[in-house]
Amino acid sequence: MSAKRKLPAHTKSSGNIFTDLGLPNAEEHLLKATLVVELKRLMAERKLTQTETASMVEMKQPDLSKLLRGHFKLVSVEKLMRMLTAFDQDVEITLKPHRKRGEAGRITFNPAA
Repeated sequence: MSAKRKLPAHTKSSGNIFTDLGLPNAEEHLLKATLVVELKRLMAERKLTQTETASMVEMKQPDLSKLLRGHFKLVSVEKLMRMLTAFDQDVEITLKPHRKRGEAGRITFNPAA
């Protein structure tokens, strides 16, 4: 029989690491990170190099490399969406009322299945 272990003191994540770290514009950072992950997935799926991808998305390869390593300040959310359209992806923006009145809305990314 195993005894239950007590977990060390910790704080439950909000679901957004950038919020948990106390960074400003946390939702924007999370959205950019999610879009970059999707970009990396598409690159791997198509077996493209950074040089080939940079040419497709009209970006210099060193800047793409920085972006893929988390330097999100280099591009806007709009630029990332345009980069995904270069991979023949449709980007849709849906606006709907937030479920809970009195709370700020949120920004989410839902990749196609």
